[in-house]
Amino acid sequence: MRRTLFESLHRGTMTEPAPPRDAETAALVAELDRAALRRLGRSLAIRAVDAGSCNGCELEIIALGNVLYDLERFGLKLVASPRHADVLLVTGPMTRNMSAATRLAYEAMPAPKFVVAVGDCGRDGGVFAASPHCLGGTASVLPVTLTIPGCPPTPAALLHGLIGLLG
Repeated sequence: MRRTLFESLHRGTMTEPAPPRDAETAALVAELDRAALRRLGRSLAIRAVDAGSCNGCELEIIALGNVLYDLERFGLKLVASPRHADVLLVTGPMTRNMSAATRLAYEAMPAPKFVVAVGDCGRDGGVFAASPHCLGGTASVLPVTLTIPGCPPTPAALLHGLIGLLG
């Protein structure tokens, strides 16, 4: 163990440097934080719900928390409980199995609450709309405040949509 420690100290850092921060992305996230403070008086808490998607939109939502976008440094956070959320991001077509769970998550949110349908599937069911297990888009179960189109939408598109929601 001691030998391994000394070898790692001698060898130095083996990771790649972090990618450069994009000034446009930083300005976009800062604008979103200001809009949240204006509208809510605090930072924005986001709860993501997968209603039956292919996980493409989830990957882009998770990318909002990576080193490039880093929402946490601006006070924006993804929360685990709908009881702490201001925004419910719903991805994928609304399936029969997830409609009741999504409705319960919406009802557990405190007011004011916003519902954002993410991606083409969240808007109208997308390529899964013809499935007998699909009820359509998010609006078939919940009152949708905003729709962010794309298959999947980019993290920048998600940020623009959230700014539009709070603006």
